[in-house]
Amino acid sequence: MTASKPTEHELEKPKVTQNEWLADAQDATAQEHSMKLRDALKLYPKAALWSLAMSSTIIMEGYDTMLLGNLYAQPAFQRRYGSHVKGDTYQITASWQAGLSNGSSCGQILGLLLAGYVNERFGYRKTMLGGLVSIVGLILITFFAPNMNSLGMFQTTPIAYAAEISPVCLRPYLTNYVNSCWVIGKIIGAGILRGTLQIDGQWAYRVPFAIQWFWPVLLIPVLCFVPESPWWLVRQGRLEDAKKVLQRLTSAGASGLDLDKSVALMVVTTEHERTVNAETTYLACFKGGDLKRTLIAMGIYCAQTLSGNPLRSFSTYFLQQAGFPNDQAFTMTIINHSLALVGGIVSWALLPLFGRRDMYLWSLVIMLVVMVLIGGLGVPQAHSSNTAYSWAIGIILIISSFIYNAGFGPLTNTICCEIPSTLLRSKSIVLARWSYMVTVIVANAITPYQLNPTAWNWGAKTGFFWAGGCLISLVFVYFYVPETKGRTTAEMDILFEQNVSPRHFAKTQVDLVEAIGGDDMEKKI
Repeated sequence: MTASKPTEHELEKPKVTQNEWLADAQDATAQEHSMKLRDALKLYPKAALWSLAMSSTIIMEGYDTMLLGNLYAQPAFQRRYGSHVKGDTYQITASWQAGLSNGSSCGQILGLLLAGYVNERFGYRKTMLGGLVSIVGLILITFFAPNMNSLGMFQTTPIAYAAEISPVCLRPYLTNYVNSCWVIGKIIGAGILRGTLQIDGQWAYRVPFAIQWFWPVLLIPVLCFVPESPWWLVRQGRLEDAKKVLQRLTSAGASGLDLDKSVALMVVTTEHERTVNAETTYLACFKGGDLKRTLIAMGIYCAQTLSGNPLRSFSTYFLQQAGFPNDQAFTMTIINHSLALVGGIVSWALLPLFGRRDMYLWSLVIMLVVMVLIGGLGVPQAHSSNTAYSWAIGIILIISSFIYNAGFGPLTNTICCEIPSTLLRSKSIVLARWSYMVTVIVANAITPYQLNPTAWNWGAKTGFFWAGGCLISLVFVYFYVPETKGRTTAEMDILFEQNVSPRHFAKTQVDLVEAIGGDDMEKKI
């Protein structure tokens, strides 16, 4: 494969014919479909390890989110920043809870929008390193003041990176792992908050903030060696570099794997997408056929909030309001997130057995029932001192975390990286996550009022509210979310271009050569 200096937005021109490009891309597609998980792990072990390293930044995000959502339940924090309620009891007012939580969310929104541009301009590796260096300084703010502003870019970059360095059969496991990293961060955060309950004074909440410095110090040296995405290199016209990265990501002397054909598939996919929509701006995500793909990704992310995530995010505080003592509330939260991690492992086991759409849909159905149960138990619990209600509510809340992480929770990352085109993947994921953060801001504004005894004081009856959100999400998923399992990006492009119904994606056959026809490649090769 001979490289020549590319002009702007133009790929290196290999010495092959148009038909050979398409034939190689078709062979690479067949190779992707025939590859089993065991084969993928043997061929791409280093790709999996580098993806896991990149995803580890999400542990920091999960830890940060855990701190802010549950410091409201820490006695030392309540006494320092709360208002006296009765006896020796203090509460952070609902308005302050909403303000602090939304301050963090607004910071994440700005970081997300920045990440979409920076990812495509400088690549995934440099984006992550820049973010980690910046976060070292920002942690100073959270250490000396009870506020938290995240760059946001850590939430989307690992997902896109995992999708672009792995074969189709390995992609769902690596993108699902991103959600597990989030849960790991929450477990660590819950454990540290539980351990600081016995500390008096400001160090009870400053120590958890100081521990945040551990993550950049650990991750920056590792990510300096992370290989760039071969898809990103192809989009930059650097085909030889893309092939070198593939060689670095695969096992030495791997048999049965033609890297030239893998690059050919990337080229054909990228150039076909450019003939449909060559723009790579945020506005391009809302034009033509990309509009539908963007809205689907946004809707899937919004379903995370609508399904009751805010209730789970305030789990410790929620359990306190449900009647648990402080130490038991934090202990239950640790159990909650530990079981959520087990749910993520179960999700991996379910991936080869079911389609993405079916798993997403039916886990939402179960979550709807769970939220109704929580709300239903909240009715008698509000008028009774019987602790059995509190225990039942706590156990069901833990079950809801398991269901979320075994079902549609981690699938959100997987489906949202499979829906967009390669040209707009980073920005589409950013927009999807951005829409999620908007719903989080709204949820953070109302959830404290729902749970706080000094405000609306709904308690467990809040479950009814989020049951309604589950129902809305169910309707959306049934009519608009397609089956993406086992599809290459090129196949997804064609299915969307042919306006195939989302409910028929799984049954529709795609012939790459016939669908593309080669006409659009003549302009580039």
